[in-house]
Amino acid sequence: MAVADLLVIIIHVILGKLNTFYLHIVFFYYPPGCNIRDVIRYTTRDSSVWLTIAFTFDRMVAICCPKLKTKYCTEKSAAIVITTVSLLSLLINIPWYFKYELYWCKVSYEYVTSPVWQTYDWGVRVLTPLLPFVLILLLNTVTVRHILLASAVRRKLRAQRNGEEQHDPEMKNRRRSIILLFTISGSFILLWTTNVVVLMVQRITVMHDFLTTPLLVAIIMGTMLQLLSSCTNTFIYAVTQSKFREEVMNTVKYPFTAILNFIK
Repeated sequence: MAVADLLVIIIHVILGKLNTFYLHIVFFYYPPGCNIRDVIRYTTRDSSVWLTIAFTFDRMVAICCPKLKTKYCTEKSAAIVITTVSLLSLLINIPWYFKYELYWCKVSYEYVTSPVWQTYDWGVRVLTPLLPFVLILLLNTVTVRHILLASAVRRKLRAQRNGEEQHDPEMKNRRRSIILLFTISGSFILLWTTNVVVLMVQRITVMHDFLTTPLLVAIIMGTMLQLLSSCTNTFIYAVTQSKFREEVMNTVKYPFTAILNFIK
């Protein structure tokens, strides 16, 4: 998730937004540069979103399904899920390569008029982020319901035992997992809400053919918040996960350690 979010910042913000005003990398002004940029841009965005869904599902399995947890919540399963999400995100977004005209980075006439393009555009809009919204809310609802029921039963059982310490490590671990889960999924929902609302207004009222000033402001704000959502997960991990901080430090130290080992 951290790598996918970092790629979103590099592709969307640096090579997309900042390049237009400051960097002026010519490669992205002409085909196939702009075609490749759009494919990578949407691929990284979808990877970031669907890895958040995968993380939410993983936490639900770990908390609500103890029997499935031993088989699913493993490094091998995580590697399979990450690889699958990345490949599917790439395959789904390959058609964006053909969005522009042959010799100029200008939207082609077929993209505007073709029913096939319109169907594809609707499909990817529903796939990201409308469907993730529904899935996150559904998975979180199931997880919360299970935790509330399990916690109530656990408190009653512990209350019946005299002389037992009130400190409960299991409940502490559950609270920590839930805080991480809802911080990540909650920030996703909050920061994508504007983008989703604008999309629904455009599609329902057919306002995507012309832009009013309030709609244009909403689109810009929605894009800004959407990109911001790709920054938050990395910071959340850095603050809450000691293992993540340890791996980051190992990554930073690795080049220096390798140089010292080579000198020795």
